[in-house]
Amino acid sequence: MRRKRPRGEPDVFLPPLSGPNPLAPRRPPRKKRPAGRPLRVAAAAALVVLLIAAAVLVFRPFGPGREIVPAVDSAGSLQPAEPGPTTVEEVILPGETLSEILGNEGLSPAQIDALVRQVRPVFNLARIVSGRTVKMTFAPSGELLSLDYPIDESQFLLVTRTGEGYAAEKKAYAYETRPVYVHGVIDEHLYGAVLAGGEKAGLAIELEQIFGWDIDFYAGLRTGDAFRVLVEKKYLDGRFQRYGDILAAEFWNDGRRIEACRFDYEEGGSLKSGYFHPDGRSLRKEFLKSPLQSYRITSRFSSRRLHPVRKVYRAHYGVDYAAPVGTPVFATAEGRVEEAGWKGGAGRMIRLSHKNGYETIYMHLSTILVRAGQRVEGGQRIGKVGSSGESTGPHLDYRIKRFGSYLNPLSAKFMPVAPLPARWLPDFQKRAAALRVVLGAPLRITGSFR
Repeated sequence: MRRKRPRGEPDVFLPPLSGPNPLAPRRPPRKKRPAGRPLRVAAAAALVVLLIAAAVLVFRPFGPGREIVPAVDSAGSLQPAEPGPTTVEEVILPGETLSEILGNEGLSPAQIDALVRQVRPVFNLARIVSGRTVKMTFAPSGELLSLDYPIDESQFLLVTRTGEGYAAEKKAYAYETRPVYVHGVIDEHLYGAVLAGGEKAGLAIELEQIFGWDIDFYAGLRTGDAFRVLVEKKYLDGRFQRYGDILAAEFWNDGRRIEACRFDYEEGGSLKSGYFHPDGRSLRKEFLKSPLQSYRITSRFSSRRLHPVRKVYRAHYGVDYAAPVGTPVFATAEGRVEEAGWKGGAGRMIRLSHKNGYETIYMHLSTILVRAGQRVEGGQRIGKVGSSGESTGPHLDYRIKRFGSYLNPLSAKFMPVAPLPARWLPDFQKRAAALRVVLGAPLRITGSFR
C-alpha cells in the first residue's frame, strides 16, 4: 500500500537524491567552464607548493635529520603540481535536461549528442528525473571522463570515457544494511513524531502501509499514541540512503496494542511476504480505513441530509472527504473496475467490485487513472480528488455497498485476509519471538536478523 503522505519530507530516498527543494526558484544559469580553467587549477597548486615550501624552510625536525628542500627547476622556480581531474555534482532541477547541464560545463552540442547516442542502448539520458544528483568527472582539458546517475534505489548508470567514445553500464549499489531500533510518541501526527526522532518521512509512510488496515492515520490518531520499530537502514559509503524492510513493529493507538512481524514464505511456487500478528493472523483487512491519506470529513453517512446543490432533503449513503484538487484517491480493497467515466451528478466516477459481494464507489473525481475491466490492488492509486458533477467544492464522495445495500464506511467492520499458511506457522513464531525480544529493548541494534 503505497500512499502519499499529507505533509513532511519527500518520500523519495534514492541514492544519492538529497539536494535543494525542487520547488525552490531555479538557480541562475551556471557559467560555462572556461578554457583557462586548468591554468587556474595550476596556479592554485603552485600557491599551495609555495606555502609548503615556506613552512619547510622555517621548520626543522627535532634531532638530526635531513633538511627537506622543495623541488626547483633549472631557473630556480618552484615546479607546480600537475592539475588533476575535477568532479562536479549537480542536482537536476525541474525541467532541466542533461544537455543543459553538460553544456554549462563546457561540452559542445556535438560532444553531448555523441554521448547520448552511445549511451542510449543502455539508458535513455533524456529520461533523467529532477531531484536526483548527476556526478561528472572532467579532465584538465575539459573532456568528460565519467558520469554516474542514480536510476533507482537499487542501481545507477555509469558512463566512462574509452578510446573510441563512451561505454555505459548499469551497476547495483553495494549497500550496507543495519537493523536499527526507532521509537516515538504521537503529539499531533505520525510524520511529526518520526521527524522529531531524527528519522525520515519515508519511515512514516512504511508504517502507514503496515498499520493502515487498522488505523486511520489522519482522523484516528490520539495524542500519546506510540510506536516502536526494528527497521533496516541502507548505507552507501557510510551515509544513510534509504530504509529497507521493517522487520517488526508495535503501535499503540487509542488504548489498542497492534503488533506486526514481517515474514517471507513460499506459496504456490512463488515467494510472498507479509506482516502478521504473533499468532499468524494477517494485518491486512478486506478494506482500508479510508481512500485518502489527507482529508477533512464534511458530510457523514445519513438517511436524511440537505443536498448542497439541489437544496432538498435526501439520503446520503456515503462519506464526503474534503481535500485539495489532485489529492490521490486509493482503492480501499483488491477488486475489478466495473465503471470508470462520467456518471451524471456523480461527475467522474469509479465503481469497483470486490469479493464477498462488496462494491466501492468513488465520485466527483478530477482524474481517473484506471479503465473498466482492470484489476486493482488494495492501496493502489486509482484517481484524484476533484469537484466534477453536482459538487460545491473539491471532495471525494466515497460509498460502500454489500449485496446491493449501502454500508456506513466509518463504522463498517471488515475481516482480515487469509492468515499465514499453517505449515509456515512454526517457523514464523520462532522468528517473531526473536524479533519481539529485540524490539522490546530500546537499543540501537547491529547485525542481521535474516
